[in-house]
Amino acid sequence: MTDSDFLTATRTFYDAIAEDYAKLFEDEMAHRPLERAVLGVFAELVRDGGPVADLGCGPGRTTARLAALGLDVFGVDLSESMLAIARRENPGLRFERGSMLELDLPDGALSGAVSFYSSIHLPDDRLPELFAEFHRVLAPGAPLLVAFQAGDEHRHHDRPFGHPVALTFLRRRPEDMAALLTRAGFAPHSRTVQEADPALDETAAQAFLIARRGA
Repeated sequence: MTDSDFLTATRTFYDAIAEDYAKLFEDEMAHRPLERAVLGVFAELVRDGGPVADLGCGPGRTTARLAALGLDVFGVDLSESMLAIARRENPGLRFERGSMLELDLPDGALSGAVSFYSSIHLPDDRLPELFAEFHRVLAPGAPLLVAFQAGDEHRHHDRPFGHPVALTFLRRRPEDMAALLTRAGFAPHSRTVQEADPALDETAAQAFLIARRGA
C-alpha cells in the first residue's frame, strides 16, 4: 500500500464516521480510570512546560484531558471532520491537520508526545518510520506515550454506523512495540496492560507504553 492509499483510506474512514464516533465515545474517559492514571503519569514526566503533541488526536478528548492536567498541548490529525469536532468542543486549544509520518515540526521541538490508539492503522513495516519521526520531533529526555490494542488478531470494521467505509484496526504485542521503540532510540519507562473489559465492549487488552527519547 502506498502512502497515498494508506492515508486516503484512514482519512476517508474517519471523515465519514466522525460525528457518530464522537457521540458514541463522548464520556469514554469517565469509564477508564487506568487511562486517566497513565495520562497523569505522562503529564508528570513532561519536565519543562514546553509544547506537547497529541498525535492522531481525533475529536480531541485526550488533548483536552492533557490540557486539564496543565500541559501546553495541541492536536494533530488526518481527518478534517475529526478536527472540526475537536475545535468545536475545545475552542481554546489548537488543532492542526497533518500526518504523523511527516510532522511539520522542527527537530527536538516537543517536550512530550502522545499517540493514543493512532498507530493502529499503520502497516507493520511503517512503524519504524513512525517511531523515527517521533524521535526526531521530541527533545532529548522527553516522554512518549503510545497506546494501542494488544494481541495478534486484527479487527476489521466494515460499514460502521452504516457508512460505506471500511478499515482494519491492527493489534500488536506490547513486547514487539517496546522493541521497536528501543531500536528507534527510546529508553523504556513503563509498560502497562489492562485486560479487555466486557462492560466497555472491549475484545482486546489495552496496552500503554511510556518511553523517553534518548540523548
